[in-house]
This record gives sequence, C-alpha cells and structure tokens, in this order.
Amino acid sequence: MIRFIIVCIIVALYLILTLPAIPVLYLIGKKWPHAKDIASLRMIQAVFRLILFVSGVKLDIKGEENVPRDRGVLYIGNHRSYYDILITCTRFPDVTGFVAKKEMDRYPVFNVWMRYIRCLFLDRSDLRQGMETIKTATEMVKNGVSVFIFPEGTRNKAENELDMMEFHEGSFRVATRSGCPIVPVVLHNTQEIFEAHLPKIRPTHVTVEYLPPIDPGTLTREEQKHIGAAVRGMIYKRLEGIQPAE
Repeated sequence: MIRFIIVCIIVALYLILTLPAIPVLYLIGKKWPHAKDIASLRMIQAVFRLILFVSGVKLDIKGEENVPRDRGVLYIGNHRSYYDILITCTRFPDVTGFVAKKEMDRYPVFNVWMRYIRCLFLDRSDLRQGMETIKTATEMVKNGVSVFIFPEGTRNKAENELDMMEFHEGSFRVATRSGCPIVPVVLHNTQEIFEAHLPKIRPTHVTVEYLPPIDPGTLTREEQKHIGAAVRGMIYKRLEGIQPAE
C-alpha cells in the first residue's frame, strides 16, 4: 500500500511541478515541433522510470533489436495492466503515440501531456470517429511517428493471460494503409504489479519481448484481412513459451 501512495504522490507532483513547462513546450512546438515531441517524451519517460523503480518492477527485455529505427512502426501488444503503458513507453527510442480510449481525455493536465507525446483518443462507440482516428494514426506513421495500439480494445481482465480477447482487425489498417512494419510486443506478468491485488503494488518480474517486424506489403489481400488473428497467434505462442517469473 505504501508503494501505491508513493506512486500517487509522484504523479500528482509531476502534474503540478511541470505546469510551467506546458506553455514553454507549446511555444517551442510552434517553431520546432519535433523538439517539442522529443522533450515531452523524455520528460514522461523519466517520471515513468521513477514509478517503475518505486514499484519494484524488474524488466527482462528481449528482441529490442527487432524494432526498426529508421521509420515509423505500428506496435501491437497484449494488454493486461496500466503498467503496460509505462513499461513500453520507457523503451521508445523516438516519438511514439498510444491510441487510448476517449475517456482518458477527461482528465485535465494529464490529457495535455498525452497529446504532447502524440497520443490519440478513440471513441469506441462511434465508428466514424474511430475511422478518423485510424486515418490520423496512418498519417502519423507516414511522417515517421510510431503508433502503439492494444488491439484488444481494453485491458484483458481474464485470470489467465493466455485468454486474450480478439484482436480488432481495424487496428491493423494503420499498417496496411501506410505500409509500415508491424512490431508485435509480448507483455508477460504485468498484471501482477497492480491489477491482480488492488490497491497494492508489488515488486514483479516482467518480460517484454519484441518479435520480428511484419511487412504488410508481403502479405496477400486475404492475409491482410486476418492479420489481427495471425498476430494474436504469434503473441499467444510466445506467452506459452515464457517461463513463469520467479
């Protein structure tokens, strides 16, 4: 419980103490948008690393060399915990935005920082707005900004992490329309940090594995239609092969 309280204090202090940085970064972005994006990302990464340290999270990172560094990519990951965002964000080498549920846009200051690191807000109840979000994400990737999507649409609360929900095929249109590589990201044991025993935060060994990128241009039209199921199968297979964390 002490860790939970400390994490809450860290988040609150960050949101308060960085208030003066928001207008400064806004002005920087008027002339140097990429500098603003990078500065915002590095600030968020710093506080996320602090939270992971306080939470006692030990990371085993595999396959990071598989991530292309010369272009935007579409990251696809299984989703079990809020910590999935913190963990993956700290590993981004360059500007990368998450596609988040629209409800996250309700929180003042917090939503500003999300926008500053190029996050997009998806209204899952509005198909037209959802297509616009995917279109915006596609343009981002074409301009070199990577995008991270959890295609299950929400956190999977099943007891067994192998019981993944269906991967929504629409999430993959970012790649099939832009031609960017798809990088499957396998997240193992993240629910044991927090969600498995709310509100306690417990030291946990987490495995993150980046699988080899998939070039959508090499897939047939039929394969592209079912790419979500194929990527889900790849992540499932790796989760099966990961030994239980000690």
